[in-house]
Formats: sequence, C-alpha cells, structure tokens
Amino acid sequence: VQLQAFGGGLVQTGGSLRISCAASGPTASRYAMGWFRQTPGKEREFVAAIRPSGGRTYLTNAVKGRFTISRDNAKNTVYLQMNSLKLEDTAVYYCAAALNTIDYGGYYYDSKVYDVWGQGTQVTVSS
Repeated sequence: VQLQAFGGGLVQTGGSLRISCAASGPTASRYAMGWFRQTPGKEREFVAAIRPSGGRTYLTNAVKGRFTISRDNAKNTVYLQMNSLKLEDTAVYYCAAALNTIDYGGYYYDSKVYDVWGQGTQVTVSS
C-alpha cells in the first residue's frame, strides 16, 4: 500500500481544517490508519488512529474534543477533521498504515507498529 497525505494549509487560531490520506492498493482497507505530527527538533508524536472497520478510534489527549478521525473504505481515504485549532497544532502531519491491529489504543501510539508512511502535509495555525 502507498499513502499520500494532502489538504494541509494555513488557518487561523480557532479555525478548522480537514486533511486527507489516500491509500492505494487492493488491501488498503485491511490496515489500521494513524496520523502523527512533527515539529522541527521534536520527535514525531501520535495524533489519532482508526481501526480497519472504522469502528474504533483513538485520539491523543491533546486533541480530544477537537479532532476527529474517520475513514471511507470505499474511497481508500482517511480523514482528520481538525476543529478549534491552536497554535501548538502547527506541524507536519503524516499518515501511516499498520497491518497488524489489536484492540488496545496504546498500541497505536507507537510509530514502530506502522508499516507504511506517507509524505507529510504542513498545517500552520496562525494567530
């Protein structure tokens, strides 16, 4: 599977943005999908994940209540809807796919469980 993230851009504080990750390949719907973000000089951090069926989602505490992850398996696309954006949400956002999945949220926080990564898309929140 290959991943391509897109939809990043510049948005003001308090605004909304939806970024997408298109997956290619016949088995794309079998993967759990995650979003990570990274700022210069910092490690990549987990943002959100969704299991293959879309029935379970996981969000890091910093974005709970503001971000929503969803997927459309018919389109092989995963979305990250970001509302009430803050300056600290500014980062390059990466999508990733994990073939092995378990029903434990903490599992998806670890970048090492992901098999495939897309290129990043820049999200910049301005005041």
